[in-house]
Amino acid sequence: MSAPPSSAPPARFLILFDFDETIIGENSDHTAVRTLPDQRLPAWLTDSYREGQYNEHTQKILAYMADQGVSKETIHAAVEKIPPAPGVLELFQFLRSRRHDFELVVVSDANTYFIETWLQHAGVRDLFRKIFTNPGSFDDSGRLVLLPFHSHSCPRCPDNMCKQTILREYRACREKERGGMPFQRVFYVGDGANDVCPTQALGPLDTAFARRDFPMHKLLLEMQPSAKFKANMVPWVTGEDIVDCLRKVLEER
Repeated sequence: MSAPPSSAPPARFLILFDFDETIIGENSDHTAVRTLPDQRLPAWLTDSYREGQYNEHTQKILAYMADQGVSKETIHAAVEKIPPAPGVLELFQFLRSRRHDFELVVVSDANTYFIETWLQHAGVRDLFRKIFTNPGSFDDSGRLVLLPFHSHSCPRCPDNMCKQTILREYRACREKERGGMPFQRVFYVGDGANDVCPTQALGPLDTAFARRDFPMHKLLLEMQPSAKFKANMVPWVTGEDIVDCLRKVLEER
């Protein structure tokens, strides 16, 4: 399905999605590890992880997988088979029917290869205007090479990615491109601890959709009495919970 014509009015709402355990039902890095001959990492590699160095640690894992003979084709097939999170395809079907209202973006600490592969296979890549994630591509030796997305000064986030910085910069850039017209509301859909930081950039009209009983939900419950968190927080179990909320927003006009 082609993108809306340029003469169409700009979308009123911006909705940002995490990828692992939000769009898909599991962590894509864990999926990749299961393609190893013994389906797990050696203890020396697991124990080498350091707080805030997830991207660097994943680079080591991918190098190890190449050394163990895991091919691009094996990884590609495994990523395509990852199941979506509950109700997410129904959510995307709804957003496709209202694509003139919603602009969609992915903000993820996964990598371009995993995300592009999965979205293309699921038939929903065209829904997303932009994907913000760590660059990942196969080199001539057959190894998936991962690079950090950016550097930043946020003390709360991993060295390679601050999702709040991405959200703020994207929103400012799009407002300028839209002739000074801001989005009426911003929605953020996530599950993990690194999805909390971007919610600090949301205002009273915006909504943080936190997957119920996952780290993002638990952390936001703790933060809700604080003035730092200004948005609405809506827990979700299935993508259809998000559809219900978005329908109500559309009915408000």
